[in-house]
Amino acid sequence: MFRTKRSVLVRRLWRSRATPGESGEGDGESRAHGAGGCCMGKTGKGSKAQLGGSEAELKAVTHSVLKRLKERQLEGLLQAVETKGGTRSPCLLLPANKLDSRLAQQPFSLPLLLCRLFRWPELRHSAEVKRLRCCESYGKNNPELVCCNPHHLSRLCELESPPPPYSRYPMEILKPCADPTDCVPSSTETGGTNYLAPEGLSDSQLLQESGDPSHWCVVAYWEEKTRVGRLYSVQEPSLDIFYDLPQGNGFCIGQLNSDNKSQLVQKVRSKIGYGIQLTKEVDGVWVYNRSSYPIFIKSATLDNPDSRTLLVHKVFPGFSIKAFDYEKAYSLQRPNDHEFMQQPWTGFTVQISFVKGWGQHYTRQFISSCPCWLEVIFNNR
Repeated sequence: MFRTKRSVLVRRLWRSRATPGESGEGDGESRAHGAGGCCMGKTGKGSKAQLGGSEAELKAVTHSVLKRLKERQLEGLLQAVETKGGTRSPCLLLPANKLDSRLAQQPFSLPLLLCRLFRWPELRHSAEVKRLRCCESYGKNNPELVCCNPHHLSRLCELESPPPPYSRYPMEILKPCADPTDCVPSSTETGGTNYLAPEGLSDSQLLQESGDPSHWCVVAYWEEKTRVGRLYSVQEPSLDIFYDLPQGNGFCIGQLNSDNKSQLVQKVRSKIGYGIQLTKEVDGVWVYNRSSYPIFIKSATLDNPDSRTLLVHKVFPGFSIKAFDYEKAYSLQRPNDHEFMQQPWTGFTVQISFVKGWGQHYTRQFISSCPCWLEVIFNNR
């Protein structure tokens, strides 16, 4: 008749478990076409087939695992699960020597089990996930304590066989923000630096000639052929770019003033939701899709250095992809390459579209036809 707080938390967590197919793959166009993208893995028809064992066994193992957690840890886990990572949830640190559980007579590490339980029922191996930089266990090889918060990890994007190429570096006619007075700061925190190019100097020229080492990249937000808002200069190692995030600091697209009244643009803007997380790491720059819909990425460093084509890659919700590799980018700057001489910043640019794709398999051939998209220009100095 009277339930303890702990039992209430456990019941809410059990009701919040993920089911196969719960992570969305976007709407119509996003699902219909097979751009080069992340391998989603083979999903079954039910959680029983995915996690192994019966529903009763799964419930027993889950409750056994949750019993190990303190009430405060249960609250933090519930916060992460119910908000789907939208709020800053604490690390769920547990002793590394007590992280093994068994399900259907198979051993599972506790971080993997919780990821399968609350995020990806089809997940098979710990090698398929990557820790986010916000996690205390990030970059630690053999710590005494390991974080088991499933929303402090993301799935690794495995690139599938690419579609036929469409073109390399299409010259698109884009126009900047028409009236500088209408370009409002895109940051929701005072730490962000936003600026416009001085009169007579294009944004690209500004980025090439400034030589300012304080920022590692600059982000521009576009709606079709029009840039909306100011350029956002990034100094911190990690940046959240979002439309609506419960505890969001960073580039808030929802605060930008847009004159575009297109119903499609408005619809896609509303679907950006938690958006993406852009992180500079030791091996390059990673993009984590935090939204509920796919994103589409084009980057010179995602393709074969000898290729003359650039492919658009689909990244599903919850997945991460290394969108930019500095070493590969430098190797692309060949002195005898006319295109790179004309556009030396091209190899240091990544384009990201929300919800809608472009290229060979879509009605939109160029990203400038996409409703909402980003241009991320990296500092190569």
